[in-house]
Amino acid sequence: MKATRSPPRRPPHAPERTEVVRLADGRELWLRPVHPADAAPIAGAFELLGDDEVRKRYLHPVKELSLSYLTQLVNLVPGESFAVVAAEPLPPGEALVGALARLNRDPGQDSAEFAILVSRFIAGQGLGKALMLRLVEWAKAHGIRRIWGEVLDDNTAMIELALALGFRRETSLESPNLLHVSLDLDPTRARTR
Repeated sequence: MKATRSPPRRPPHAPERTEVVRLADGRELWLRPVHPADAAPIAGAFELLGDDEVRKRYLHPVKELSLSYLTQLVNLVPGESFAVVAAEPLPPGEALVGALARLNRDPGQDSAEFAILVSRFIAGQGLGKALMLRLVEWAKAHGIRRIWGEVLDDNTAMIELALALGFRRETSLESPNLLHVSLDLDPTRARTR
């Protein structure tokens, strides 16, 4: 069994903080910002995913994550993108990553696209909600007024999470089995619609 270390200290309410999360099954994970050293563990964790998990996240089959995609995922543009992981309580590069959520600002807009993937090994324990709430915190702190994502209509876990958090859903015009979910973060904007 590996020894755990204390999580790095960050301001307690900053979206970029690291916090300890105890799962219902007793396992402890760190919810923390992605780090460049996480690229290899993310690639390794991807290999453990089932075909259906990958399809629901990427909306089509993906066999492996390219080096350019991994590099972009872990080297974020400050103020434009954010990613948070749920990982073993070990330093980046050493910790297995079990879940990842990211947010990318739409170019020149006050909106951003989100994506979340929680491995089946830790699914159903509230991590999706914790990850989404962290994305919302970051979005609000960076002037983003709406977050959105595309979800397959058979991804019931993601649809239920989105609806529970107040997202609106619409069927995509391009694909009948794809839903567009969005959450207005500016309450005055949401009331005027």
